[in-house]
Amino acid sequence: MATLPRTRPRNRRLVSRNTVAGWSFILPNFVGFAVLTLLPVAVLFYVAFTSWNVFGVAEWTGTANFRRMWGDASFWTALRNTVYYTVFHIPLTLAASLGLALLLNRKLRGVRFFRTVAFFPYITSIVAIAIVWNQLFSPEYGPINALLGAVGVDNAPGWTTSSTWSMPAVIIVGTWRYMGYYMLLFLAGLQTIPAQLYEAAETDGASPWQRFVHVTLPGLRHTTFFVTVLLTIESFKVFDLILVMTGGGPGQSTLVLSQYIYQKGFEENQFGYASAVSVVLFAICFTITVIQFMVNKRRNS
Repeated sequence: MATLPRTRPRNRRLVSRNTVAGWSFILPNFVGFAVLTLLPVAVLFYVAFTSWNVFGVAEWTGTANFRRMWGDASFWTALRNTVYYTVFHIPLTLAASLGLALLLNRKLRGVRFFRTVAFFPYITSIVAIAIVWNQLFSPEYGPINALLGAVGVDNAPGWTTSSTWSMPAVIIVGTWRYMGYYMLLFLAGLQTIPAQLYEAAETDGASPWQRFVHVTLPGLRHTTFFVTVLLTIESFKVFDLILVMTGGGPGQSTLVLSQYIYQKGFEENQFGYASAVSVVLFAICFTITVIQFMVNKRRNS
């Protein structure tokens, strides 16, 4: 009993020391998040209700920017193009990344090399990617159209010079660029599936397709959900690839919301209106993500 008064202050000092140490690790990251992310987002929501450029004072206009958006044909074109890109980019990237993961999940010679090669486009400069693919898609001397001509295609697509084929070209490049990253996520998910499940299914006479449907896909349910959420957000926010590859053209055939925000803010100095479009883009991403979580929660229950 005589030692209790000594141990309690010592325990308090230990708890205080641990608390200070914990905050010393958390605080730098929290301050960076607050200054570089939280504060700009808060300012964005305020500026969205103003008429402001960098050379003047923000003038409160209420919902004028959102009412202007309703009658803005370019905004609706950008929204349609964003949805177009998203609807095709997500399933194509899911299929390509899962296929790569299944192929490179085997014990093959040099499999690490091929995994690195598949991941390499994700870390390659977007400018280099755009230049190379624009050369590949060139209607006159590009190898893709040359190959199509060799197999009997008379009227090869114009790709990035055509308002019809420019978005499919961007989707192809986007899928090629990102499939290596999501392949790694699927690889991690595949390696958590117990090998005993495959052995039991094979013993019961299940075909490779049946093992894929009844063992692999259920085992990858959480990974697939996570990848789908990331892909959805990434697809709606696509910007750099289109900016350096097509510039939103020809015409407005590849203009997306992120690039439209860039044009209105940094090219036309209409930061109030650009902020309003950013809020709409945020609301779309947030709503779809919430719906995805609700659907996933209902399936799990």
